[in-house]
Amino acid sequence: MSRIGKASINIPAGVSVTVKDGIVTAKGPKGELEQKIHPEFKVEINDGVLTVDRPSESKDHRAKHGLYRSLINNAVIGVSEGYQKKLELVGVGYRATSAGQILELSLGYSHAIHIQLPEEIKVEAVTDRKSNPIITLESTDKQLLGQVCAKIQSFRRPEPYKGKGIRFVGEQVRRKAGKSAKV
Repeated sequence: MSRIGKASINIPAGVSVTVKDGIVTAKGPKGELEQKIHPEFKVEINDGVLTVDRPSESKDHRAKHGLYRSLINNAVIGVSEGYQKKLELVGVGYRATSAGQILELSLGYSHAIHIQLPEEIKVEAVTDRKSNPIITLESTDKQLLGQVCAKIQSFRRPEPYKGKGIRFVGEQVRRKAGKSAKV
């Protein structure tokens, strides 16, 4: 049995979860999320505890058991608490500004990069003197938030020699030694 799949999900106060036609809908103070699951899987809600049961021990059902449980858990946490990620721009002259759902990045290229963010994501760019610019992204959808962070990071990956690039706050970049001079 899958350890993740057989773990139950506690539904916090203020969150309602409904199951209909293979679609699990979670509503909470932060918003509403839907997650489609295979109709053979049973989702049961008893006394504020949600469990996911698989129909058989086939390889496909075992593989998807923990996946569906994790996706539903992420939706429940998203509508109750939400998710937040912070990105840091490390490099001389790197800047970030946000206006509505448009994020503008200056990353050392000959042009600025403009990114239109989805409506589900709130963005805030802060630039303080003597510190690196920080982009804060918030959303209820964990998967969408991760995709947007990966897209932003793809413009300047952290490089191992000087450590410049876009990274998560607190992320450690493994540094390499440069060329050594001949004696």
